[in-house]
Amino acid sequence: MTNWLRNPVSLGIAALLLVILLASTVAIVPETRQAVIVRLEQPRVLVNRYHPGEALGQTGAGLIARVPFFDNIVWLDKRVLDVDLNNISVLSTDQRPLEVDAYARYRIVDPMRALQAVGLSSGAEERVTAALEQLFGSALRNELGKREFAALLSPERGQMMDNIQSRLQQIAAPYGVQIIDVRIKHADLPTGTALNSAIERMKNARLQQAQVIRSQGMKEAKIITADAEAQAAQIYAAAFNKDPAFYDFYRAMQSYRQTFAPGTKDQPRGDTNLILTPDNSYLKQFEGGGK
Repeated sequence: MTNWLRNPVSLGIAALLLVILLASTVAIVPETRQAVIVRLEQPRVLVNRYHPGEALGQTGAGLIARVPFFDNIVWLDKRVLDVDLNNISVLSTDQRPLEVDAYARYRIVDPMRALQAVGLSSGAEERVTAALEQLFGSALRNELGKREFAALLSPERGQMMDNIQSRLQQIAAPYGVQIIDVRIKHADLPTGTALNSAIERMKNARLQQAQVIRSQGMKEAKIITADAEAQAAQIYAAAFNKDPAFYDFYRAMQSYRQTFAPGTKDQPRGDTNLILTPDNSYLKQFEGGGK
């Protein structure tokens, strides 16, 4: 026994076995990770699970012990994770093919449920993300397929994001995740003939709308003008009934102003001579109303 302890090779082997045993028994759980201890293909213990509003240092992270060679640890991130969709093809209700880029943010809040859905082997986090990509694409196509392309450029876009997030949360619940946010980065028409055709249709639609607005405006302008002229006629008639002589005088003064007034820079008048006989009725106001 003494010779074995004095043998450096034996000591090295013993130290190595001790390190292996220690590494198989003790693990460090960081603040940003959740650990599920799996024994004989069955999840046993969950360490450092996410809780809303938890404070650092009080989360359960740190040193943990496990049964060596029997227990495995499956790691899942505790932070907010991303799911990106690039160039997803969507057909809107007005039959316009769209290329959509979008992303969703999520957090794994139930690791046990997530592992039941994707399996207990390593890489579970990546498999959850891959599954969410499929579900996200389905929810996105389902919602955008109910809308016209113009809805993506209107305030209705916010409601669409809420609908997609709600739908994604429903179908992603079996994976133990919480959908935090959903956003469309951009939605474009594909280049080429389809894009040019869509632009031409949009242009024609806007021209038709402009024509309708102009026609409606002209109609309303005519109605307003007719109402104003009718009111003016009523006012003139009321003035004539009250004092016919003054009414004739006022109307004559207006006519004289238009006829004899000098021209202006904006409305120049030509050199026109007006020859009237002294007894012409047009000049009766110059003669004291023809009396």
